[in-house]
Amino acid sequence: MGMRARLAVGAVVGLAVIGAVSATVGSHSKAGGSGDGARAGSSPSAPHKPGGASENSGGSADSRRARAAEKMKTTFGDNGDYQVGTDIKPGTYRTTGNPDDTCYWERARDASGQPDATLAGDRLNGTGYVTVMPTDKVFRFFGCADWELVDPTAPTAKGTPATSMDGDAGMFQVGTDIAPGTYKSTGNTGGTCYWERTKDAEHGPDSFLAGDHVTGTAVVTLSASDGYFKTDDCGDWKRI
Repeated sequence: MGMRARLAVGAVVGLAVIGAVSATVGSHSKAGGSGDGARAGSSPSAPHKPGGASENSGGSADSRRARAAEKMKTTFGDNGDYQVGTDIKPGTYRTTGNPDDTCYWERARDASGQPDATLAGDRLNGTGYVTVMPTDKVFRFFGCADWELVDPTAPTAKGTPATSMDGDAGMFQVGTDIAPGTYKSTGNTGGTCYWERTKDAEHGPDSFLAGDHVTGTAVVTLSASDGYFKTDDCGDWKRI
């Protein structure tokens, strides 16, 4: 066989081998088995969630937030600092049975400890209410009885609101603890009796409605639109 004939036969054989290899690779790729195209894609058995999160990544953002909310306290009593939204839930809290102004609480915009970080604070005796806002960062206190989250819009559990109150018992919610109306306190000496009407329990500058230090007889009208009434070192109040 001449040189040209041998070259022609070699070319034909080479083309046949290349065609067979290409056909084999193509059949594997179409079958989705072991070709490079299959390896480049996602495994059909691998579970995926929207946004690329897999089933074992801790669940959805909503479920993680729900679990975090369950860990936040709604009743607490140990002295110290509490992070709002992490340690405790925002809301209106009540503490009762505090003697002689030993309880001090404070709402803060951050944990710097600087004076300008304080949003509100007070010493109290008897009963106190404080609304911890979602925008607060820290709620701190010492010397207080336990704090309990309450619903300020809920009706009183005791039935009809009272029409008299201890003049040194702290803070009362109008319409829940005490009924609206005009109240009188007698026998106050030395101007030590202090009363205050507020529209809410945030204790900020916008919360204040009216207040006074009184000697002798004090008369105060509580409106149905008032939020709370605070009384400190006064004689007992009776509705008239």
